[in-house]
Amino acid sequence: MPVATVGDDAEVQREVTEETIQQYAELTGDENPLHTDPDYAAEGFFGGIVAHGMLGAGLISAALAALPGDIVYLSQDLDFEAPVRPGDTVRASVEVVAELGDDRVRVETVAEVVDGDDSTTVIDGEAVVLSVSHDD
Repeated sequence: MPVATVGDDAEVQREVTEETIQQYAELTGDENPLHTDPDYAAEGFFGGIVAHGMLGAGLISAALAALPGDIVYLSQDLDFEAPVRPGDTVRASVEVVAELGDDRVRVETVAEVVDGDDSTTVIDGEAVVLSVSHDD
C-alpha cells in the first residue's frame, strides 16, 4: 500500500443537519445550548444554532483518512473562522505539503461551507500525521 507524499490530497463533503448536530451533542456530551437549544441560541452570539466546531474538525479527520497509507494523527492546529449552521454543506480538504521524516508528513487542512460555486472557510489549519504502509 502506498503512503502519502507531497501533493497528495483528499476531500469529503457532508450536509450538516439539526439531527447531525444533536447526534454529535449526544455522542460527545457537549450539550452547549448554542448547539442544542434554538430559543437560547437565537439570542446568542451567532443568532441561531450552530454546529460544534469539532464536528467540522471531524470531517477533516475523515479527509485525512482518505489519503494513501494508514494515517495516524499526531497533531492538529485549527483556526475556527466562521460558523456552520444546520443545512450547510461542509467540504473538508487536505493536502500533503511536506515530508518531515520518520513517516511523518505535514498536511494543510481546511473545511468550507459550500454553496454552488461559492465557499466560506470555516476551519483552517495544519496537521502532522504518520503515513505508513499497511505492510510495514
